[in-house]
Amino acid sequence: MLFGSSAAQLIPNMANRGPSYGLSREVQEKIEQKYDPDLEQRLVDWIVSQCGGNLEKPQPGKENFQKWLMDGTILCRLINSLFPRGKEPIKKIPETQMAFKQMEKISQFLQAAEAYGVTTTDIFQTVDLWEGKDMAAVQRTLMALGSLAVTKDDGHYKGDRDWFHRKAQGYRREFTEEQLRQGQSLIGLQMGSNRGASQSGMTGYGMHRQIM
Repeated sequence: MLFGSSAAQLIPNMANRGPSYGLSREVQEKIEQKYDPDLEQRLVDWIVSQCGGNLEKPQPGKENFQKWLMDGTILCRLINSLFPRGKEPIKKIPETQMAFKQMEKISQFLQAAEAYGVTTTDIFQTVDLWEGKDMAAVQRTLMALGSLAVTKDDGHYKGDRDWFHRKAQGYRREFTEEQLRQGQSLIGLQMGSNRGASQSGMTGYGMHRQIM
């Protein structure tokens, strides 16, 4: 505990400290450095190919890319295009200028993308797009989604397959019933031979060995 003049000196120092604008700006600059203009062009090409229709490309640049996506409509069309007709995860995509409705559409896209298979760590936050806080995270989510679509190879992906890398698939070995029976027999033989083993001379973990 501080008393007298020491406390009096500390309080003005704390009051005058203020928000750390310098630190926030430094963090934001690092985030912006991760944004890839070349990747932006690839993602725009894929989204236009995938959504089809009369979708127009934005002018190059991070701010234009953000404005193109920020109302959530294109993102909802994108995720719906990866599903069979009639099984789209987002049933209604309203055209609206209301901010909370636009953010709601972004959230619906994120939920559908995660259900599609995009890992939680690759999912951006709504404010990353809506406020432009981390457009690199938006790119990461879209790249993960594109890679999944190519990997699934279910006929719904549209565009150049070289735009995305295929995700590694877990290798599963299939065993016949005969192989499984042979494996059980081998385990049984091993257990039988182990029953005859002597424990004399063995020391339990953490116990002292007696020296005669």
